[in-house]
Amino acid sequence: MINNKPSLWTSEKLVGLLIFCGCLSLILIILNKINLIQIQSKKTLNVNNLAVNVVTQQRVEEFKTVMLKSWQQEAQVKGFSDSIPSSFQGAIIEAAKLSPPQKIIALTFDDGPWPESTAEVLDILKKNQIKGTFFVVGQNVKNYPNLLKQEIAEGHVIGNHTWHHWYQFLNPQAAAYEIDHTSDLIFQTTGLKTNLFRPPGGFMHNGVVDYARNSKYAIILWSSDSVDYSRPAVPKLIGNVFREAKPGGIVLMHDGGGNRSKTVQALPEIIANFRNQGYRFVTIPELLQIQDLNQKLIRNKK
Repeated sequence: MINNKPSLWTSEKLVGLLIFCGCLSLILIILNKINLIQIQSKKTLNVNNLAVNVVTQQRVEEFKTVMLKSWQQEAQVKGFSDSIPSSFQGAIIEAAKLSPPQKIIALTFDDGPWPESTAEVLDILKKNQIKGTFFVVGQNVKNYPNLLKQEIAEGHVIGNHTWHHWYQFLNPQAAAYEIDHTSDLIFQTTGLKTNLFRPPGGFMHNGVVDYARNSKYAIILWSSDSVDYSRPAVPKLIGNVFREAKPGGIVLMHDGGGNRSKTVQALPEIIANFRNQGYRFVTIPELLQIQDLNQKLIRNKK
């Protein structure tokens, strides 16, 4: 008689193994489907998130446009102006002549508007409740008009710094273009005119100053030069400002024309140091108006 037990046991193992493999395959199929569903879900979420981000960015840009327009309208309603006493039209000014001396100082910024640094300077001035005077380059106004609108809206004064910031000699026609084209764009952008002019580099004999003076601009130079265009270390920059600082003075700094991170870093300390010395800050027109008033008072006493 033949014993069939071992053969039956082997068959049972085989059946069990097949069942186990079948179950494992089924589990793998289910897991794979779950993974596919998750991947598709993530793709859908990513697409939805992208769409939300695009819409959000559009709304942010629309909000910026509305706010800038609102600021510009508010500035015009409030009558922000850089008008100066007529006695200074065509005059060359390095500082105000005040008698008796008054601890007032004008902060001025050249070569903007400029991405990043102009906005950073504006933010520092706003935090410190200071109004500055910005001498702008026409081609930069063309490229960054919203920054110019922000300057006006926040109560700062704008001056003309030519279109190209050239140093070479210019014939009368070229000088007229450099100045008039810039002033026209300032007016088109802000609705305001300027009668302040600063010659690039302080060059007085290359044709532009002659045209500006004949056009009744006040030629605004400076009494204290930060020399920040050479990007000195912050302590050196601050020292440059205070070396020649005096009551009624005009400080030259730059918010544009290159990397102005040193100026941005130094500005809060410059402001704090002036305030510790008892100074208050004025715009160029305010500075000239104070000088004009002092001169009238002196004349009346005689």
